[in-house]
Amino acid sequence: MTTDTQTLTRFDASQGPRKIGPEGGKLVDLGSIGARMMAWTEETGGGFSLVEHPMPPKHLAVGLHKHSREDEYSYVLSGRMGAILGDDVVYAEAGDFVFKPREQWHTFWNDGDEPCHILEIIAPGGFEHYFDALGDIVGADGPPDIAAMMALNERYGIEMKPETVPEICREYGLWHPMLEMEE
Repeated sequence: MTTDTQTLTRFDASQGPRKIGPEGGKLVDLGSIGARMMAWTEETGGGFSLVEHPMPPKHLAVGLHKHSREDEYSYVLSGRMGAILGDDVVYAEAGDFVFKPREQWHTFWNDGDEPCHILEIIAPGGFEHYFDALGDIVGADGPPDIAAMMALNERYGIEMKPETVPEICREYGLWHPMLEMEE
């Protein structure tokens, strides 16, 4: 269920300490990876949002895509992340920081045999609402509603190349739910 952010307000010191533990925030299943919303744009004054992506071994997050409104910064907490950034392929391990600027075609995946966790700083904030809504679409009974996903992409200024999923999965030995839809 999509989070009601009407009750969220900018966090300031007058509210006392704020701590989100390892199970805190809101976790949604995006089909191939998860998204745990830790800081919503409403809480940061719009400057950024913070999302953790837990990724099972050898899972592709999404096909090539680009954002028109926000930059993403990925900090690898554990495991090994692979990413296509424009024409380059990069690998990042725990402690590495990867910049994915708006208007750059990109994707990312867990390149290892163990779970990978990344913190995604998204600036400006707001894109965490995309993950929240996508979790509702993907989590519904039956196959995902493609028209709803396309409308969501348009609403958030995202261009997708879903046709890249099978090729990327073959090349890097990955899994993604779209592979099962092809069968």
